[in-house]
Amino acid sequence: MSTKVSITLDDEILHFIDARTANRSSFINEILRREKQRIFLQELAAAYQAQAADPDLQVDVEA
Repeated sequence: MSTKVSITLDDEILHFIDARTANRSSFINEILRREKQRIFLQELAAAYQAQAADPDLQVDVEA
């Protein structure tokens, strides 16, 4: 499902987008999809690091 929205972009950003694609929506969607995935992986890595540093969890794993 998609929802139509109205946003304001700096002229420089709009020119950048228009120089690369004829479909602004798809271009912006793809950029945001990649950013969402990047943030998810970053948060996942931080969670794994926190688990690895948790001594209580390590005791449970070693038992």
